[in-house]
Parts: sequence; structure tokens; C-alpha cells
Amino acid sequence: MSQRDEFIERLKASLDEWNAEIDALMARARQASARTQARHQEDLERLRRRRDEARQRLDELQRAGEGAWSDLQKGTDEAWERMRKAFREAAAHFK
Repeated sequence: MSQRDEFIERLKASLDEWNAEIDALMARARQASARTQARHQEDLERLRRRRDEARQRLDELQRAGEGAWSDLQKGTDEAWERMRKAFREAAAHFK
């Protein structure tokens, strides 16, 4: 398996984990008080936007040829970092 393919597989696994985490946070948000639910919904929306952005980067990376993928890798890494940051922020609100 090429370095590019391994990178893509790791990203796919991360997206699967994030989807599961978003689902778990949604379940917790439904159990919260009305006031807290509003804040949780904002966090969840931000997570979904970041996830969608990360998914879009992954799609671009998958379509890129071998020569172009290294250029796209930087943007993908940045999208993944924004996603990790959004999860850290949301997790702090869900405590």
C-alpha cells in the first residue's frame, strides 16, 4: 500500500470515529436541560461543519493523482486539526 493510500485510510478511520462521537454527543445533548441543549446544538453544528469540511478534503485527496496529493495533504492536515480543535472545545462544554 502506498503512503498516499495509508494516509487516506487513516483519514477514513478518523472520520468514522468522529461520526460515532458526534452521534454520542447528540444523544447526550438530547438528555440535557433546554438551556444546555441550545449550547450543545451550536457545538454539534460546528462539529458537523468541520466534519463536512474534512470529508471534502478527503474526497479531493482521493481524486488527486499521485503527484498532486502531497500538495493537498497540507490542506487536509489543517482541516483535520480544525476538527480535532472543535472536538476538544465541544467536549469541554459537554462535561
